[in-house]
Amino acid sequence: MVDKHEEASPASIEPGAAAPLTPSTVTPAKRRTRASEPRLDKAVDAAPVAPSTAAYASPGAAAAATPPPSRRLSDRHLLDSDALEDIDRMTNIALGQLSGGISPASLAMAYLDWMVHLGSSPGKQFQLAAKATRKAMRLGSYALTSAITGNAEPCIEPLHGDHRFDHPGWQRFPYNVIYQGFLLNQQWWHNATTDVRGISKHSQAAVSFIARQILDMTAPCNIPFLNPEIAEATINERGANLVRGASNYREDIKRSLRDEPPAGVQAFRVGENLAITPGKVVYRNHLIELIQYSPTTDTVQREPVLMQSAWMMKYYILDLSPHNSLVKYLVDHGHTVYMVSWLNPGPEHRNLGMEDYRKHGTLAAVEVISELQPGRKIHAAGYCLGGILLTITAAAMARDGDDRLASVTLFTTMTDFTEVGEINVFMDASEVTLLEDMMWQKGYLDHKQVSGGFQVLKSADLIWSKMVREYYLGHREPMFDLMAWNADGTRMPYRQHSELLRRLYVNNELFEGKYMVEGRAISISNIHCPIFAVAAVTDHVAPWHSVYKLHLQSDATELTFVLTSGGHNVGIVNEPGHPHRSYQLSVCHEGDRCIDPETWKARTPKSEGSWWPAWQQWLAAHSSGRTAPPAMGAPDKGYPPLCDSPGTYVLKQ
Repeated sequence: MVDKHEEASPASIEPGAAAPLTPSTVTPAKRRTRASEPRLDKAVDAAPVAPSTAAYASPGAAAAATPPPSRRLSDRHLLDSDALEDIDRMTNIALGQLSGGISPASLAMAYLDWMVHLGSSPGKQFQLAAKATRKAMRLGSYALTSAITGNAEPCIEPLHGDHRFDHPGWQRFPYNVIYQGFLLNQQWWHNATTDVRGISKHSQAAVSFIARQILDMTAPCNIPFLNPEIAEATINERGANLVRGASNYREDIKRSLRDEPPAGVQAFRVGENLAITPGKVVYRNHLIELIQYSPTTDTVQREPVLMQSAWMMKYYILDLSPHNSLVKYLVDHGHTVYMVSWLNPGPEHRNLGMEDYRKHGTLAAVEVISELQPGRKIHAAGYCLGGILLTITAAAMARDGDDRLASVTLFTTMTDFTEVGEINVFMDASEVTLLEDMMWQKGYLDHKQVSGGFQVLKSADLIWSKMVREYYLGHREPMFDLMAWNADGTRMPYRQHSELLRRLYVNNELFEGKYMVEGRAISISNIHCPIFAVAAVTDHVAPWHSVYKLHLQSDATELTFVLTSGGHNVGIVNEPGHPHRSYQLSVCHEGDRCIDPETWKARTPKSEGSWWPAWQQWLAAHSSGRTAPPAMGAPDKGYPPLCDSPGTYVLKQ
């Protein structure tokens, strides 16, 4: 927020190596009969489990023995026995359950860092005292003028995007004094927790984040007798709003205790009104189902499109309702589309790692498509973590001379984890160790932990404002397809999530060229096929400035970068015809000079509407022409259609 009578910093104005895979060493026949990829064509229960997958059970092996818990990626056998290690681990788990998954040690160290450096900065203390005095005097003058005249110029404005005080009642005395005081106090705490000499970047982010969480929780808009909108509604409706709110609260508590989805989700069913684009499951292994969608045009582009979402989300965010399905949009415009549908893992899959997801997920899908449509290169697209996995796979393929990818498309995908936004608060070694211990107990990371963490990043909008609307005003938010999808989360295997956090978020191995695949490091600069990258302006999961850093790593012949309106999900579910959507697009060719993101944003023209048509035209321009649609599956090659889309894995809760 901006205090009109004093300067504001920018922050205060605005969270066992295998042989290399090469075309010369891997023929289509070898790909189809690889020993590490069990075929589940007939029945999952009957699938053989290869030695490389013996550490985890197949979906049908429910009665199989659960494998012993693996040690954390960070463990170095420092203790004398596993029993001593388990004591430390169980203590950490108990602390994590009490603290809501936030490391007390990390938070204590951050606050100690802040207090010691603030205590040894008398100049900063004097500045804060002076600011507090000026703000108190200004608020007092504003309150007096407002009480006498009823018309005083506000001394501070809310931040852009803060709509908590939009109701006209906040402009009336005394509510105007209350909200002005809160905004001044919020700005003071921002000044107090930032720009302290000597404090580490992580400690500053953690202290500032926690201070903002406390302020958001105690904001006057969350207190019924301090919120004029609640008072007005209660008087006009004679308390009916509070009765409805109590009913909403009671229903939500019941659903939470019963582990049921939010109210209204029952109106959206996968295969009935979600994920209904026609297709067939043409391949299944212990980790993925591969869906081939039925053509709707007489001819299609020769090169098929392979799409994969993050494994922490159900794939049908790319195939929601017919009007906003990206899959349907591509199929209707003459593309053959394949989709990776990830298994929702359970405790028996705790030892699945990043290499399993690369080899038996992305690479397996590429190999199957190469057999279904031999001689055709593939346009591969990945969303969020699915984009990270695709980048790793594409870099390994490029390193080994495998040129089966015609292009790579990345949706809201970070490849450099130096600046990850406010999620960095949860990414220090202490926090990662706590998360590892909590996952070790269950064998997986529950999707509720993930969604809860993302809600905390935007708690003012996703938690407290929602509470006011539904429990105090009694207005139940109508459920829609994207919200229903968001409630249908998946789990993440213990080992895979631990590797993701440490190797990428903490050690940044992918950006630094240290990420190992089959015993050898990979480099993003080896990817020379065209790249299409999409970032979203208000994305708090993959900040667009970090996504833009792909320019620093890419050595592709052509890098097309798109910055779209919206956030992490709305920016991608961005169908044509939706109002208030826009995007910026530029193309960087090999040898062009790279410019900083803010200069790029200022120079790049804005286009109104959805970026989907631009991407579809880009795919067509990088294809080799049209041909008759391929058959659904290939029974003669061992890939008969197994069932209709959306398949079986997406239905597992």
